[in-house]
Amino acid sequence: MRSQLSSFVPIYPAKSLTMHVRGLSQHLLIWGDLARISAEEPLLVMVHGWMDVAASFQFMVDELRQQPGWADRPIAALDWRGFGRTPAPVGTDAYFFPDYLGDLDAVVHALSPDHPIDLLGHSMGGNVVTMYAGVRPHKIRRLVNLEGFGMPATTSDEAPDRYTRWLDELRTPMQLKSYDSLEGVAGRLQANNPRIRTEHAMWLAQHWAREEGGRWVINADPAHKRVNPLLYRVEEVTALWARITCPVLFIEGLQTQYFALFNGRYTRDEFLVRAEAIAKLRIESLDDAGHMLHHDQPEALAGLLADHLALPSDVSVAPPQSPGA
Repeated sequence: MRSQLSSFVPIYPAKSLTMHVRGLSQHLLIWGDLARISAEEPLLVMVHGWMDVAASFQFMVDELRQQPGWADRPIAALDWRGFGRTPAPVGTDAYFFPDYLGDLDAVVHALSPDHPIDLLGHSMGGNVVTMYAGVRPHKIRRLVNLEGFGMPATTSDEAPDRYTRWLDELRTPMQLKSYDSLEGVAGRLQANNPRIRTEHAMWLAQHWAREEGGRWVINADPAHKRVNPLLYRVEEVTALWARITCPVLFIEGLQTQYFALFNGRYTRDEFLVRAEAIAKLRIESLDDAGHMLHHDQPEALAGLLADHLALPSDVSVAPPQSPGA
């Protein structure tokens, strides 16, 4: 088993950092020296998607580090609450986007209090960072959204049934499947995404799961499986997008199956209409890539990121509106 796991060795391994924010022991992976953060070398903060971990970005970081200007630039990736090595808050039985925004805000202000950052998110993380860029436009120099398309629109008459379902699910213990080996975990990753390379899946399995009692258990709070009782309100989301002042790069996989999840309730055309709210938006696509494009095409993705994040800052951003902003 160990020989297979060693088939992939990160070129640029990360260091672990634990920060105490909002009552959480927030775990991050750090590439480079945080002391280098400046206006000339802004921090890049990356956040993962649902049922993923910060280590998921390692393959992309290895490629990005080889791009001009990226040899030493500081990079941080966080494990969302209840994922990876960030524990769930005591008593947590549901997860809400406002908490993700609060955690991200605390981390950003702690790591780079004096300089705007570059911010990247994948899937759920892409949704969070794009909302955040509308809440704190002065904190973001450049934004990258990887397949964070958003969700189908909802209407207020859906609320009663949603709350009923949530209350019913609170009475039901949630469980995640465990595996008898790391190979089994890697197989699950490959079943989810057949494009991920075997050596990458075997390496990521060590970060995606932990051994407990002879079984391998996914590093995620099972409560993530419960329905969110709060409706997804498109009007609120697009209002936030309209406040974004920085250039935004949206990247999608040409073979993504994301919209197939919704059986016609949400389409790419609807996303494009919503995206018109973002003033400085550029959309790119990667071939031979699905939803997990940072696994499928890390080399090509790194090239797009280096191009977008190397652009000189030409955006005049407003100062904070209050001392607490």
